[in-house]
Amino acid sequence: MILSVSRRTDIPNYYSEWFINRIREGYLYVRNPMNFHQISKIDLSPRIVDCIVFWTKNPLPLMDQLDELKDYKYYFQFTLTGYGKDIEPGLPDKKKEMTDIFRRLSEKTGKEKVIWRYDPIFFTDRYTPEYHIKAFREIAKTLQGYTDKVVISFLDLYAKTKKNMKGIQVEHLEDSKLFEFAAALSKIAGENKMRIAACAEETDLSEYGIERNCCIDKELIEKITGYKITAKKDKNQRSECGCMESVETGSYHTCQNACRYCYANESDEKVSSNCRIYDPQSPLLCGIITEEDKITERKVKSFKEEQISIFDIMGSDKRL
Repeated sequence: MILSVSRRTDIPNYYSEWFINRIREGYLYVRNPMNFHQISKIDLSPRIVDCIVFWTKNPLPLMDQLDELKDYKYYFQFTLTGYGKDIEPGLPDKKKEMTDIFRRLSEKTGKEKVIWRYDPIFFTDRYTPEYHIKAFREIAKTLQGYTDKVVISFLDLYAKTKKNMKGIQVEHLEDSKLFEFAAALSKIAGENKMRIAACAEETDLSEYGIERNCCIDKELIEKITGYKITAKKDKNQRSECGCMESVETGSYHTCQNACRYCYANESDEKVSSNCRIYDPQSPLLCGIITEEDKITERKVKSFKEEQISIFDIMGSDKRL
């Protein structure tokens, strides 16, 4: 099983105590967002969890507790953009704090386990292509040697995103200008010894040296774990998404970053309401279990490939 921690909220930033308690207890509960009273119990045994993929804009609260994960394999998707407080009001200063935190995490875990995300990208009268290119270049220079890869994506206007971005006039960039912009980012990434990939984009940018990304990356997970995995493409994600199947651990309407482009929060009021019932000792993140809830143990297993293929045997013979 691959554990996603989390696409729905920033667990390393705000709920690291809860997550570490869940690791110690060996299980957690996840409420089904499509069926409120359906709760899944997820086994967190190291023999079942092949890899944990963390998604965060600030891993600092978790960093001092990484020793608790010594029996697990993991990597981080670390979002670090050029937006100001008008777009990302809940985050510390990028230059003064966040780039240093990124480097410290890289030194602690290894640079292959920290992927830089500069996304989502959108354009306004303030956040012009020129602005993004300058910000991307400055961050890339600062992170050179601390990551092998940067991921970009362009804003998708989901219903919650439209609501959260009310009052922000997003400007459309014609294709020729968009390709020019993408080429500029690719050049900067290369100059700073990073691969660059695009996340869930319909447009093929390979002509500009930009790969198609897999956030839940089978190749990277096999490299980190040291064994082949049998995970398949996640059928619950968009067709453009290259992610492998994973188990989500987070809850919607709980992220306190308050980013204006957020697709996971309905409103600040709903986030505040959920945060008031946060209990780091509870198996359920920001939730209360009621008599109406039905808890079912989800069937999960390791994706570790048990059988050795003829190609592996031939490869071993060659090494001998």
